[in-house]
Amino acid sequence: MKAWIFLTAALLSGAAVAKTPLTIEYLNKLNKVYDVVVSPDGRYLVYGQKNGGLAPADTSADLYLIDLQQNNKVSRLTFNDDREHSVAWSKDSSALYFIAGRSGSSQVWRLPVAGGEAQQITDLPLDVDGFLVSDDNTRIVLQMAAKPGCETLSCTVEAKQVKAGQQDSAMVYDQLMVRHWDSWADEFRSHLYIADYTGKKVTDAKDLLPEWNTDIAGIKEVSFTPDGKNLVFSAKIPGVDQAWHTNFDIFQVSVKGGEKINLTRDNAAWDAKPSFSSDGRFMAYLAMKKPVYEADRFGLILLDMVTGQRKELAPEWDRSISDYKFGADNRTIYVTAQDTGQHGIFSINTSFGDISKVYADGTAGDLNVAGNKLFFTNHSLDKPSDIYQITAETGAPTALTQINKEALADIQFAEFAQFNFPGANDETVHGYWMKPVNFKEGQKYPIAFIVHGGPQSSFGNMFNYRWNAQLWAAQGYGVVMIDFHGSTGYGQAFTDSIARDWGGKPLVDLQKGLAFITEKEKWLDSKNACALGASYGGYMMNWIAGNWPEGFKCLVNHAGLFDMPSFYGSTEELWFPEHDMGGPVWAKESDYQKFNPSALVDNWKTPMLVIHGLKDYRVPYAQGLAAFTTLQRKGIESRLVIFPDENHWILKPRNAERWYNEVFDWMKLHTRN
Repeated sequence: MKAWIFLTAALLSGAAVAKTPLTIEYLNKLNKVYDVVVSPDGRYLVYGQKNGGLAPADTSADLYLIDLQQNNKVSRLTFNDDREHSVAWSKDSSALYFIAGRSGSSQVWRLPVAGGEAQQITDLPLDVDGFLVSDDNTRIVLQMAAKPGCETLSCTVEAKQVKAGQQDSAMVYDQLMVRHWDSWADEFRSHLYIADYTGKKVTDAKDLLPEWNTDIAGIKEVSFTPDGKNLVFSAKIPGVDQAWHTNFDIFQVSVKGGEKINLTRDNAAWDAKPSFSSDGRFMAYLAMKKPVYEADRFGLILLDMVTGQRKELAPEWDRSISDYKFGADNRTIYVTAQDTGQHGIFSINTSFGDISKVYADGTAGDLNVAGNKLFFTNHSLDKPSDIYQITAETGAPTALTQINKEALADIQFAEFAQFNFPGANDETVHGYWMKPVNFKEGQKYPIAFIVHGGPQSSFGNMFNYRWNAQLWAAQGYGVVMIDFHGSTGYGQAFTDSIARDWGGKPLVDLQKGLAFITEKEKWLDSKNACALGASYGGYMMNWIAGNWPEGFKCLVNHAGLFDMPSFYGSTEELWFPEHDMGGPVWAKESDYQKFNPSALVDNWKTPMLVIHGLKDYRVPYAQGLAAFTTLQRKGIESRLVIFPDENHWILKPRNAERWYNEVFDWMKLHTRN
């Protein structure tokens, strides 16, 4: 019986309701927060809420307004069937802008906060993917797909019409990359357009990058300069080498078009997210230092627009910054960053570089600043995301939303804790354990040993929808997750240590971590465990099969790398293997054979479930198929589950339900006592 049916029936009967474990069906129906934005005057906070359909059966996505000066009163702003997104405030806080498809294509709309209907302000022949309105409301910048070389909007429209009328299905390429994540590339690129905004509908716009054959990094990495005469944005320089370098730069271009000035030419690594202090004195941006490396530390750079001085703030702070916002005094910058299993909020003094922890419990994001108050979303291993307010000086958060309060009132979440142990080279490694729901002292429980992907990533204290540890706890498993060497949030050297060592220190950490925690927590049954992981975690399942064949009752390999040489030639972002494996596949000193799971299949014996999406272009499905073929040919118990309409992740709710149920059935088959 579905959890929500059980809850509804019990509530109607008036009976006492027992806590019930979380199910994937229930998880899929939780409400989700998005687009959290505080008005410039600090009076209002707007957010989007995607309703999951628990009760009532509402699967809409609408905007809500919190009046921060009226006891945080919440009111619903939109009731349209189409989803509003990419929300932004007008400078005077009187109106909201958003993108919606109400008129048949994605266009920009304006909604007065005082009341009234939303008005469409763009009516363009192309979908708008993002936008930015100038502070004086006289210009609008648009992110749209452009045909490189087209000087006019109509030229791109005509090119799209020609493509739509193509009689054959051929796709032709002269350079990489030809596909990305789950889509084959076409001849169109994401460019910046600009148009005058006079209050009438915008029907035409000018491409500011007509000659560029590259995409901008996204509208969230675009800002007007303080005088409104220029734009700054992050993008790669046009060229044929897009697939094997990470050199995004910050460029400046006049709102009238023309020359693109590279503001970060001297840095051959990644530069991102430029923005300005409200007084116009400083431009800040994030910068890495190591070329061809997507997981380097993002430092915060401050450019003084008066003196021209450029400096990194807090260069000795060994954490990578995810996002940042200027404080009201323009001399404090608030940042979010991973830190020892949490993703917290910190303040940096721009004069001295002093670091102060503001809040670090769970995972914080969507950071906004208004006066001395910070607004952010937060979630943890036992709590989905809500919006919180905090006064920077006190560090005591107040919840502004409880969007799943009723839905979660009778859900039993499992207890969890963080631990650490001496891992490879006796260096400190962290992890989490989680007890099964309805845990009973004195009993032993089978283990779900979950290995994260990335590999430069972390499970951490977060509420996941794709790999939610609570779902395994609800099935009666003790969950163990290790942030092995290569994980993020423990210092850059720790993250860097997995490069050229994919099968070395991380495997040692996993082995030592499981031995440590099962010795310490006697309720974990080390002899009755299944290991599972995706992407690099799936690679590790294949690697464990060859290097730790007696370790587990079963393995679950989702989108795992099986044969490293063939992976190189079929993936898309070549900078990733070239950094982590020591160059292209033909480099004599590279690691493609050294850490190649397919070279050790003689040792394979553990039953394995293999899952893959056909639209996965990061780890193409042939990697999963090859692992399954090997298992079958060797007579090892195995099962292959293919999702034709999914990519590197399983995103569709019904497919996610099938995914979890396949995994649970496989694990139960092999962990029954």
